[in-house]
Amino acid sequence: MNYLNILIPFVGGLGMFIYGMQIMAQGLENAAGNRMKSLLEVLTKNKMMGVLLGAVITAVIQSSSATTVMVVGFVNAGIMNLTQAMGVIMGANIGTTVTGWLVSSVEWAKVLSPSTLAPIAIMVGVVIMLIGKRRSSKEVASIIVGFGLLFVGITTMSSAVAPLQDSEGFRNIFVTLGSNPLLGILAGTLVTAIIQSSSASVGILQSLAAAGLVPFSAAIYIIMGQNIGTCITAILSSLGAKKNAKTAALMHLLFNVIGTVIFSVGAILYFEVLNTDIGAGVITQTQISMVHTAFNIGTTVLLFPVSNWIIKLAKKIGRVEEDEQDRSRVLLDDRILETPAIALQSVVNEVERMGQIVLESMEAAKTVLFTQKEEEIQFLKEEESTVDRLSAGITNYAIKLSSLQISEKEHQSVAHLLQIVSDMERISDYCENISEFAETLYEKKESFSDVGKEQIKEMLDVCTDSYRYALDSLVEQSKEKAFRVIEKETQADDLEISLRSKHIKRLTNNQCNTEAGIVFLDSLVCLERISDHARNIAEEVLEDLT
Repeated sequence: MNYLNILIPFVGGLGMFIYGMQIMAQGLENAAGNRMKSLLEVLTKNKMMGVLLGAVITAVIQSSSATTVMVVGFVNAGIMNLTQAMGVIMGANIGTTVTGWLVSSVEWAKVLSPSTLAPIAIMVGVVIMLIGKRRSSKEVASIIVGFGLLFVGITTMSSAVAPLQDSEGFRNIFVTLGSNPLLGILAGTLVTAIIQSSSASVGILQSLAAAGLVPFSAAIYIIMGQNIGTCITAILSSLGAKKNAKTAALMHLLFNVIGTVIFSVGAILYFEVLNTDIGAGVITQTQISMVHTAFNIGTTVLLFPVSNWIIKLAKKIGRVEEDEQDRSRVLLDDRILETPAIALQSVVNEVERMGQIVLESMEAAKTVLFTQKEEEIQFLKEEESTVDRLSAGITNYAIKLSSLQISEKEHQSVAHLLQIVSDMERISDYCENISEFAETLYEKKESFSDVGKEQIKEMLDVCTDSYRYALDSLVEQSKEKAFRVIEKETQADDLEISLRSKHIKRLTNNQCNTEAGIVFLDSLVCLERISDHARNIAEEVLEDLT
């Protein structure tokens, strides 16, 4: 038997299977688009919601490894805690079973026979891709073509290994794996770790099963090993990350290892004591899908009540405690870029967080000119440094995101966010300038006149409201709030002209101190520019909403 003639088409089929899976997943992800973004909000919910989220995202992107890598990124960025991560990890194990059901559908849905359906799917997809003009058409085409290629790949693999049915040596290998649980688990672990995809390794197992080569017992142990092998991607991804992120990867490993140990013991008892004949029987593709799904759902149901213990064990092994969040650290991670739709929502969340910090600076600026307290002056300076670091980090991340294959609408959203970040950073600069004006008044032991205080308070209120409405328009995606900003900005412009004129008259009539008067005028300039930047933010929001 010429094994080279078997290996070459088998490897080619595997490559086509993985490529088809990736194309289909990318099409599904792009089509999901905004829905994927909204799923991020679920991360703030309970652990059960995390399980559902993990299952849905993994079903869409067709890879539990990619989902857990994303989880590591979220934890490393500080936007997901370990409890939330545990839920998503459990859900990812369930979501990854979808690919197996697609492959086994050739048995329980005869109309989906690869020999007839795959070429038709590819042809239909290509036609849509060539004649379709809309972005949604291209996404549908990607899904259909990927679906076809996946089936062509699995058919090629199955055909390649068909001659091995007559190989006693090859059959004996699987008999050995079935009679020795440790070897079966190890085989599944190594294959999955090498190709870094449990979906692909299950596809390989199903192609061998289609050729009638895999005993039931061997398949059980190999599937369990595949769940352990899929952890390698997250573990490698966590290298160089914070301890919390490494703990998240360790949680994934512990969860799968514990589940494998429990179900392996059950499988051994079943095959060796309760039903000694079934283990030697040949397993089908559909049965592999059933076992894979039952194992992952069963593990989740069994370990969900004690998942907090797994978290504690992982933290103890990793010698880590969750640290208090540093506000100046950018809560974004390159791992999340693997899923651009969610990465974009992460940027939006981070811009909103930065906006809240700037709002705190605005509120502090409303009083610092009058109190001239050293701690308030220092607070504004520290806040400005925090905003500078956030601005730089968000900008760099957004640029990386814009370089990916994202839609035109998403490119526009990134551009709007970059401009908003710039405007927020400038507002923070002006707030720091106001703190420096307060420092000048304190050093010179000067203050505004009573009339000057009332007037500058009025300007502060208008400009603070202008920025608050701008931030609300971003967070709520509200056109109404954005138009309120424009009204406030016009009011601030008129007020600045009026107050400047009145103040110059007071200076001319010697009704106020010259030193304090200069600070008054400089403060008016800063506040008027703050309202300008608030209007810029509102206009970016309006453009993004159109």
